[in-house]
Amino acid sequence: MTRVNESAHPSRGQLYVISAPSGAGKTSLTHALIERLARRGRKARFSVSYTTRDARAGEVDGEDYHFVPMADFEAMIESGSFLEYARVFDRYYGTSAAETERWLAHGQDVVLDIDWQGAQQVRERANGAITIFIRPPSRDELERRLRARASDDEAQIARRLAEADDELARADEYDHQIVNDHFDDALDQLEQIFLAAGAPGENTPSRA
Repeated sequence: MTRVNESAHPSRGQLYVISAPSGAGKTSLTHALIERLARRGRKARFSVSYTTRDARAGEVDGEDYHFVPMADFEAMIESGSFLEYARVFDRYYGTSAAETERWLAHGQDVVLDIDWQGAQQVRERANGAITIFIRPPSRDELERRLRARASDDEAQIARRLAEADDELARADEYDHQIVNDHFDDALDQLEQIFLAAGAPGENTPSRA
């Protein structure tokens, strides 16, 4: 599998991994963070994953995900094209190593919104990546949020809660943990982690 070059370079961006159980709010936090950093003149982008699942209503290919057939995804696995990939709920998800390297080399921070399986792979293949775990206030609150979305049936909710238990069991593997109880407070904490890491080209802090 292709490795991402995280060697020091005066204009390189920083690679970040953000993981959380489904419903914990990581995607909303990440999008809000990137907008906030842009107002500071900090270049950061949200990585667009490849997936074999079908697009949902309103999703745009190339913006939300790269939607590809199973055969194409498996060919990319064989060719070592992914920085990380995982099979989740009978669908594949993966991050292109080449795309990630291109944006880092152009001085942009890159944020990967991936699960614990992907985070483990990134730790092995991209030295210097900063990993962040977003926690819900409680499992009960996580279940309430999943039900409030009204997008899953009971079987899907049960499966997401079981997956959440696996995610939460691995939270201590991450450099930082944030509890998303109040969105603005969680966003402030997330921003501080990015600001503490410095702008592209500056030294990043040691693991927390």
